[in-house]
Amino acid sequence: MIEFNYETDFELSNEVKYAEWLGEVIDSEDKTEGEINYIFCDDEYLLQKNIEFLNHDTLTDIISFDYTMGNLISGDIFISIERVKENAADFRVAFEEELKRVMCHGILHYCGYKDKTQEDEQLMRAKEEEKIALFHVEP
Repeated sequence: MIEFNYETDFELSNEVKYAEWLGEVIDSEDKTEGEINYIFCDDEYLLQKNIEFLNHDTLTDIISFDYTMGNLISGDIFISIERVKENAADFRVAFEEELKRVMCHGILHYCGYKDKTQEDEQLMRAKEEEKIALFHVEP
């Protein structure tokens, strides 16, 4: 089950479509959907989590806590809406596209993809693009 929680004024426009898409992302990697919580927040909230749990005193767009067991994908994914907006502007992409990228990024980590090396990062970016293409809202 995918749930969305808000620690900021932001809200997804269509939670059902996002949950269905994220389920497709998980299925496309031959994994099973477990308990996944998205927590949308601001920079300050995420910075406190970064300091408290990871000892990193830096701003970031996403922090994920992975509770995956075998093929059952589970975890908590914290996303700073402020960072996503700033990154979208920096990368010259729509906010919604950058948000989808970050949302599937957390899932891809749970599926075993890394992004520490340049080679791993290239594969992660390619997977993000592949998964973003799965998202479609019918008119």
